[in-house]
Amino acid sequence: MKYFIFRNYTIEPFFKDFEAEFSGYEDISVVPDADRYVWWYFAPYKINNQTAAGEIENYGNLLEFTFCKIDANKLVFVFTMQPIFCLNYQTKENTVNGAIINYNQKIRKLSEKYKNLKIVDFAEFVKMQGTVSLPLIDWKFYFFSQMPLNPKLANDFSHWFARQIETIELKRKKCIVLDLDNTLWGGILGEDGAEGIKIDETYPGNCFLFFQEYLLELVKNGIILTVCSKNNEQDVIDLWNDHPNLKIRKEQLAAWRINWNNKVENIREIAAELNIGLDSLVFVDDNPTERELVRQLLPQVETPDFPEKPYLFPEFVKMLTDRYFSIYEITKEDREKTQQYKENTERKQFESKFTNFDDYLRSLEIELTIENLSEMNIARFAQMTQKTNQFNLATKRYTESDLRDLDDNGAQIFGLRVKDRFGDNGLTGLLIITNYETAIDTFLLSCRILGKGIENVFLQYVLMRLKEQGMKTISAKYIKTLKNCQVENFYEQNGFILNNYTEEIKNYLLSLRDINYTISDIYKITEI
Repeated sequence: MKYFIFRNYTIEPFFKDFEAEFSGYEDISVVPDADRYVWWYFAPYKINNQTAAGEIENYGNLLEFTFCKIDANKLVFVFTMQPIFCLNYQTKENTVNGAIINYNQKIRKLSEKYKNLKIVDFAEFVKMQGTVSLPLIDWKFYFFSQMPLNPKLANDFSHWFARQIETIELKRKKCIVLDLDNTLWGGILGEDGAEGIKIDETYPGNCFLFFQEYLLELVKNGIILTVCSKNNEQDVIDLWNDHPNLKIRKEQLAAWRINWNNKVENIREIAAELNIGLDSLVFVDDNPTERELVRQLLPQVETPDFPEKPYLFPEFVKMLTDRYFSIYEITKEDREKTQQYKENTERKQFESKFTNFDDYLRSLEIELTIENLSEMNIARFAQMTQKTNQFNLATKRYTESDLRDLDDNGAQIFGLRVKDRFGDNGLTGLLIITNYETAIDTFLLSCRILGKGIENVFLQYVLMRLKEQGMKTISAKYIKTLKNCQVENFYEQNGFILNNYTEEIKNYLLSLRDINYTISDIYKITEI
């Protein structure tokens, strides 16, 4: 991934981990072959505040002019500006800060207008450096080489910026697995009783209340909550039902394991029940022995250290958010995720009542809606390519800009929305056909809708449509990863002919003239 970086100072050391090319100072010539662009302008370190403010206003104008010359399908990361150095000769004066505020407002308005312009909030990095001893500026390097930031911060910046890119690409953990005693409340339920645990408006109960309120916000932002605790299950259920101060109850949880079993096995069961990978989980437990056991036996699971004192919860939740759970934009499906996983559990319980699987499927009243790419769904489409691993035939990762580029080049992009009697799973499938080579570029489905034949119906319906358009043959590719082995033979099962293969890649062909799929009336299909 090649980055081209527009700048007004020397910032090369901060991008040593990236393939990057740099403009000259305040040079706005656009290099067209870059994959992505970065605009990082600092407020000038000037003695005269009027001069500095004028230059800041000009930087905003330069950005707007330059942005219009960049391919609309390529991402542009624009850093906010921060007042790192300013001389206030009069304390009431706000010339430079006012210019910075106007600059930041301007770039935010541009990001609302142009979907490929993404804001990188440099203030977050500046605040983070407030916890370390290194100064933001090393004046020796500034005067020797026009370097506006201390080069000793380069490694921290590189890690931080890489995480910002991940949030923009919609990459984050899906699920948090929580202990209970001394984690969600102070004290031990089995010893202190429901009346003795600490969860109230006084210390330390107010700290645990703060943590539970944070977890509620995670749910609203699409993170799945689960519990793994060594406790008597009925005692916890009674607490959930009766305690007036709890914010996190069973209604907020997608799954739980409350027993005296090994936590490693319980975590494996939770992941299997939700049908998500272990690397999607973050395990939070106050007990260092339990944390070490999970780290040793389940290294895929992220297991951060827990605060030694309850009053450190604010720092802890900030770390959790920044490291694992932040995302650039929340989709409708994110907000409804916990409910969707709970509905999946209800489906499994409902299935156990049937002896005939077709009768079970028919009783679900499955509705499939196939929709084309639009501004309403593009964020979710991109998110699916970034997050789906198990049922993903080629595992290609795309941003919104990448999808727009495919669309502009003639690709047909189909999304699948799934609904049944238990609820709406939302957009959970994606199929991309590149017409310029008549090939299936991407085929993926969320694991939570698998097991009902939907994957076959979706593929077959689209292939029949392509046949109606006059396409004669189509190719497809399975690219093996560590997580998608379950779909290794999927194309063969749907009539594709294996053309050639290696250990990692299978190439297929299908004559569309010869297909005549019969799609069961179990599925109600709508195309919009």
